[in-house]
Amino acid sequence: MKHLIAPSLLSADFLDLRKEVEMVNQSEADWLHLDIMDGVFVPNISFGFPVLKAIKAICQKPMDAHLMIVEPHKFIRDFAEVGVYMMNVHYETCAHLHRTVGAIKEAGMKAGVTLNPHTPVSVLEDIVDEADMILLMSVDPGYSGQKFIEHSVEKTARLRELIDRRGSRALIQLDGGVNLETGKRLLDAGADILVAGNFVFKSPDPTATIKALKDLK
Repeated sequence: MKHLIAPSLLSADFLDLRKEVEMVNQSEADWLHLDIMDGVFVPNISFGFPVLKAIKAICQKPMDAHLMIVEPHKFIRDFAEVGVYMMNVHYETCAHLHRTVGAIKEAGMKAGVTLNPHTPVSVLEDIVDEADMILLMSVDPGYSGQKFIEHSVEKTARLRELIDRRGSRALIQLDGGVNLETGKRLLDAGADILVAGNFVFKSPDPTATIKALKDLK
C-alpha cells in the first residue's frame, strides 16, 4: 500500500479555513487530520463540533479526528454524526479501551488508538487486533511545531513488528515533527500514514509540500 498523507488543520490559517480546506481538497493529500483538544488532557483548546460541521460541508477528504480529550467515549455518536471517518482516542484516557474501540466501530467509524511518546507499544498487545489504526505521537501532544522525538523511529519499528507478528491489519500513523527527512525514516521503519502540520501549512507552497511527502520512497 502506498503511504498516506494527512495534513493537520491545527496549523492552518483559522481566519481562512475555507481556503485551507480547499487547498487540501485539490492536493494529493489522502485524509484531513483534525486535532480535538479539551484543555484538560492537553494544555490547549482547539475546536469543536460547530467547526467540524462547517468543515464537513466542504471537505472532500476523509476526516481523521485525533481526540486529545478526557472521556472520549461520551462523544462517539457526535463524531459519527458530523461524518468523521477515523475516530482516534488516546490509550491514556480510556479506562475501558476495548469497549470504546467497539463502540466507535458500531457507530460506523474506523477506530484508532493513540500512544503518547512515553507510552510503550507493549500496551497494545490486547487491542492491536481490534484497532484499525495506531497513532504514535512523535511530539508531546497539545501544540503544533514541536521538535521531532528521535526514539519515535525505533518505536515505529517495534510497532510494525508487533502488528506483523499478530497478523493485525492496523495502519501505523505518525504525528509530530514530520518533514521530508523524518518522514522518510518513519516510512522506512514501517509507518503507513504521515501527519504534517506546520511543514505543510507554513510552507511557501503547501500543495507542492504535500506532493513531496506523498512522493517519498
